[in-house]
Amino acid sequence: MQHFYDAQIRRYITQMIRMLSNFPVKDGNGNLKQVPVMYGDLTRQVAQIIRDNSENKLPSAPRISLYVTGLEMDRDRLQDPSFVRKQNVIERNYDEDGQQYLNTQGKNYTVEKMMPTPYKLTVNADIWSSNTDQKLQILEQILIYFDPSLEIQTTDNYIDWASLTIVNLENVNWSNRSVPVGVDSEIDVATLTFSTPIYISPPVKVKRMGAITNIITSIFDERTGDIDLGLAQPELNRYDDFAEGGRTTDRHKAGTTVSDIQANVNDGMLGVYVEGDTGQLYGKGAVNWRSAIDKQPGTYQAGISRIFLTDLDNDSTITGTFTVNELNETLILIDWDTDSFPDDDIITGPSGDRTSIDAIIDPTRSNPASIKTAGTRILLLENVSSDEATEYPEAWQNNDGSGLIANANDIVEWDGTKWVIIFDSQSVTATTYITNLTTGKQYKFANGEWLLSVEGEYPVGTWRIDLYG
Repeated sequence: MQHFYDAQIRRYITQMIRMLSNFPVKDGNGNLKQVPVMYGDLTRQVAQIIRDNSENKLPSAPRISLYVTGLEMDRDRLQDPSFVRKQNVIERNYDEDGQQYLNTQGKNYTVEKMMPTPYKLTVNADIWSSNTDQKLQILEQILIYFDPSLEIQTTDNYIDWASLTIVNLENVNWSNRSVPVGVDSEIDVATLTFSTPIYISPPVKVKRMGAITNIITSIFDERTGDIDLGLAQPELNRYDDFAEGGRTTDRHKAGTTVSDIQANVNDGMLGVYVEGDTGQLYGKGAVNWRSAIDKQPGTYQAGISRIFLTDLDNDSTITGTFTVNELNETLILIDWDTDSFPDDDIITGPSGDRTSIDAIIDPTRSNPASIKTAGTRILLLENVSSDEATEYPEAWQNNDGSGLIANANDIVEWDGTKWVIIFDSQSVTATTYITNLTTGKQYKFANGEWLLSVEGEYPVGTWRIDLYG
C-alpha cells in the first residue's frame, strides 16, 4: 500500500484542545486572563525547558496541558469491514475568469467509502493553578458542559461520515498533591480524564462520473425491419465502404467515401474521420460538432476538452485536446498527446536497431544525395527501378554501379557503400509503427501502405469526448 496519512487522530486531539481553549480566570485585581492550552504532559524535560533550566523559576500558571494516555480498538462498535458506501456528488460549475460559482451543473463524482475502524481514545487534561481560586474558576467553566458528554466535529466535509463524535468526562482527580502538602512546588495540578469514540478511515475512491455516450448492441435495420446482428460488429465491418452483416474481407484505405449504410444506420450513430490534426463527424453527411458537444455533461472548453479514439487494430487509445473550428464547425482541430501514441516498432538495419526514419521521399522526384550518409533511412513513396531494368537512376545507384530495386512503401538504408532494403512492404503483414524524425509525425503500416498513425475512420463505439479535459 502506498503511503497514506490524513492526520485523523491529530484532528481529534486538535478539536479537544480547542474545546478547552478560551476559558478566562480573574485575578485579585479583577483582570481577566485567558488560560493557555498546550499539548503534552509535564515531563521532567518539558518542565526544565519551561523553567529556562533554572531551579529558581516555576512553570507559569494557570495553564492547561492535554495529552493522550490510551488508544485501543473498540470491538463493541466493529461492523462489516467489507461494506462500501457509494455517494454521488455534483459540483456547481465554476467560472475561472469571473472567480465565482454559476447556477449550472459542473463536475460529477462518485465517492466510494470503506467501513472505518472504531477506536477509543483516552486523553488527560492537566489543569495547573497557583491557588485554589484559580482551580475553582477553571473547573466550574469546564464541567458545566459535560452532562456527561459534549459533541465535537473534526471536519466540515459533509461526505465524511466519521466527522461527528462525542467527548465523555470519565474522571476528575482533584489534586496531584498529597497530604500533608509539601513545600517543593506552588503549582497544583488537577486532572480531567476524557474518552472519545473515534473512527480511523481508509482512503476513499473518487471517480468522476460521465454520461453514457456510446452503446454497442444489436441494431435495428430500418431498411429491412429486422435485427441485423452483423451490423453490431464494428470490428468486422470497420474497413468496408458497404458494410453488410457477417465477416468482411475487403479492407480499404482510410479516407474513402463512407456510405450511409455504415456511417449511420440510425441517426444517433456517428463516427469520426481523422485526417492529420483535424477530426470530422460523419453521419448522413458532415455533422456539426456542436450538436454532439451539447449532449455531453459539462461545458466545452477550447484547448482543454479532450477526445479519445480507439484503434481496433491494437485496442490502443490515443487522445488529444480539441478546439472547434469557428469557420467550419463540422471540423475540430486536435492537439495530439503524443505520449498516448502506440510505441514505435524496432527495425533492424546495417547501423543497428532503430524505431525511426530520417525522411520520406518520392524517388521519382527527389535526389537523396544531400542526406546520403551512413545510417540514413528513407521511406519510399514510389518504386525505384525494377528487375527488368537495364539502367538504374543515378541518384539511387550503389558505389559498385549496381542499382537499387525497391517498391513503394519500402524502407531503405544507406550503409556507406550501397542501399539496403530493411523493411520489405511486400512481405511484412504485421502492423508497424515508426516516427519520421524530420517532421516528428508517427506513421502506421497496415494493409500494405503507410498512413499517419492517427488517421482513419473511428466508427461508433471507438471514440468519445470529455468536456472536462
